[in-house]
Amino acid sequence: MGLLLRWVFAFILLALTYNPTQWNYIRWTMDNYLEETPLSVLLGLLLVIGYIIYLRATLRSIGGFGMLLVLSVVGAMVWVLYDWNMLSLDNPNMNTWIGIFALSAVLGIGLGWSIVRRMLSGQYDMDDVED
Repeated sequence: MGLLLRWVFAFILLALTYNPTQWNYIRWTMDNYLEETPLSVLLGLLLVIGYIIYLRATLRSIGGFGMLLVLSVVGAMVWVLYDWNMLSLDNPNMNTWIGIFALSAVLGIGLGWSIVRRMLSGQYDMDDVED
């Protein structure tokens, strides 16, 4: 459950920043920056904090190569779905959502990698040991 929750929050973070609908930070800021500059800055800083938390944890747990590897696996899954005609890449909005899903998978796995490692190896991290 912990890994799924970390992925959901990564998906929400990315989708709040940008998605193909009108309900995202980028579009809202472009439309309302002059009238809502302080709120635009505040929301932008909150998003940056979220990205720093996720990126720092991901880089520390799986590193750049691990990020590339997870992204490659997700890309290969999309390729298989496309090859089996289960997925069409003609819709640009769907492609954006696929990209958001792929990036959120990388961030979610990166943040929850210690959970996966503990499940596979049975070894605890220092964060898991109680006082």
